[in-house]
Amino acid sequence: MVKNTARNAGKYTWTHKSRYKRISHRLRPSRTMMTRSQCASRTNNFFREMPAEVFDMILDKLSLPDISVLTMVSKDLSMYIVDYMSTLSWKNKNIIQSFHSIGFHSTVCHYKHLGLLFKRCTLLLPTKERLKFLCCMFSKIPCFMLERCLEPYCSGFSSYGIFLRTLIAGWDELECNRVFTFLCDTTNLLQKIEAVITAKPGVRWYQEMQLRSFCRQVLLDPWPNQSECQFWLMHLLKPWPIVSQARLLFILYGPVTAEGYLSWEDMVQRELPYSALCELAKVIVMLFSKAGLKGWSCYSMLSIFEELSVIPQPWHVENVAHLLVLCGNSLCYNVLASKALNGRILEISRLIVHIILVCEKDGYHMSWAVKLVQQLYMVFSTAPEKFYFIQHLENMFSLVTKEFFEYIVAGNHFGDRDTFQTLCILLDSSTHFHTKFLHTLLK
Repeated sequence: MVKNTARNAGKYTWTHKSRYKRISHRLRPSRTMMTRSQCASRTNNFFREMPAEVFDMILDKLSLPDISVLTMVSKDLSMYIVDYMSTLSWKNKNIIQSFHSIGFHSTVCHYKHLGLLFKRCTLLLPTKERLKFLCCMFSKIPCFMLERCLEPYCSGFSSYGIFLRTLIAGWDELECNRVFTFLCDTTNLLQKIEAVITAKPGVRWYQEMQLRSFCRQVLLDPWPNQSECQFWLMHLLKPWPIVSQARLLFILYGPVTAEGYLSWEDMVQRELPYSALCELAKVIVMLFSKAGLKGWSCYSMLSIFEELSVIPQPWHVENVAHLLVLCGNSLCYNVLASKALNGRILEISRLIVHIILVCEKDGYHMSWAVKLVQQLYMVFSTAPEKFYFIQHLENMFSLVTKEFFEYIVAGNHFGDRDTFQTLCILLDSSTHFHTKFLHTLLK
């Protein structure tokens, strides 16, 4: 009896296990491994079996970001979408050519999405073919061309700039060189620059402003990083001599009047507020930081500054002083030290007096001006040269003060509050400078 029970228990146990194994084996799903190419072929087979008209209808319903994602599924699908984008119906729907009536933000955003789509769908093409495709799409849009659009508030250049930035982000230097060559060929950019910089300043005012808008909005301003902006600015400047580089810099970043012209004459005739020269100062500092590049030295930057300050004629000395202060200590010292080494003591003395005046006007700490004078003092090697420098600087304070006073008296400008206020500020600046200078000397 005991043996039978044990036998039955063992039999029951064996039967339960085998049944469990059979059931578990039957319920376990089968697993198969698929490679990426097999997945792609399944996807391609699905789209190949679909009628082209139906697929085009699906693409018509998708947004530009969705289509750009779809282009990354496979090479065949990407090439199909490129062909689809080449159709007239797609161009008429998505290549916006009216940049005057639509909101600025929505148009720029649309071209940003277009840039991403073009980037992805042409990813496997060589750079030359990508640019050829780009030319086919945009070559006949007047708002993307220089001197073709007369609307003052056109968003064409800004849209083109954000499109290019999105398209070529991450491209290497050689590819970006080809992009610059492409832009020069399609817009005659270098010929347009030459026509403007060889003409008398202000005569071709419309061409100057068109060139400024195109270069700033398409090539320079869209890039958030300074190094990328430097790359395009260097390409714009390099083909030209120093004098032309200085003029082109002013066209691109110089102050603009309320009427929309470049302030060529204002730089000569009157002092401008520091805000008018901020952009020009920033780009000069950016170029000065690139002095280590091949073909670009500290001397070339100083030469550009020299040429810039006499176009179209020598600037009002306070504007030069303003620009030097905005450019910072390093560039300011290098410019003045270069003049000092060339024996131009009277010129740097007058500039220093106006730099001190600008510091007083704009609220800069006077210790900065004192340190600048100390640095320039050390440029001179002998004691007589150092004394000669300090003597001329002190005499210049007196001379500039007399000039302001004589202007007020001789021309009967007693009602000219601006000139009288400047004279008062000059006297205050002289007091504050000498107080700080003597305090530093006697410490």
